Amino acid sequence: MELKQSELDAITSNPLEAIVDIMDTYGTEIKRFVYMYLKNEADTEDVTQEVFVAVYQNIHTFKGNSSLKSWIYSIAANKCKNHLKRDRLRHFNLIERLTRQQSSVSSKQEDLSELYLQNSLNKGLFEKVMDLPIKYREVVILYYYKELSIKEICAILNEKESTLQSRLLRSRKKLKVSILNEVGGIIHG
Repeated sequence: MELKQSELDAITSNPLEAIVDIMDTYGTEIKRFVYMYLKNEADTEDVTQEVFVAVYQNIHTFKGNSSLKSWIYSIAANKCKNHLKRDRLRHFNLIERLTRQQSSVSSKQEDLSELYLQNSLNKGLFEKVMDLPIKYREVVILYYYKELSIKEICAILNEKESTLQSRLLRSRKKLKVSILNEVGGIIHG
């Protein structure tokens, strides 16, 4: 969705007021996106601030060719990628952190269905998504959790539509295999 010229002029003529409006509108959404990317609360705060500083510093470069939301998501995705490269956080394990916070349940007292349910709660679909390699995770997060179109994701990640469709397909396959392996492990293990 392109902006009207009057909206674009309002943004570029008063960037301080625009950034306040932008933060009010997209702040929570961008923070969630950054957290999904980084899986670390402290880093999320820092990178979210970096995103809005970059938006403020570059608001004059926004031409309205894409939606403002897509432009901000693009900045957020790039800031997250830079952070991951810089701090080598690719191997951080969210499931470990979640399971430390939960009390363990004795499997001797559980029947098979209760054990499966407990395991599903501990290692649900979201956690499986978070275990995907970053190039697959980002597409799944933007498409399913943020409900952006493939076209919008193309603008955010600066990738071809066919590349992103392929990544989305591979992500689904990886998730399916991961879930089937978990079910198989419960039944056979």
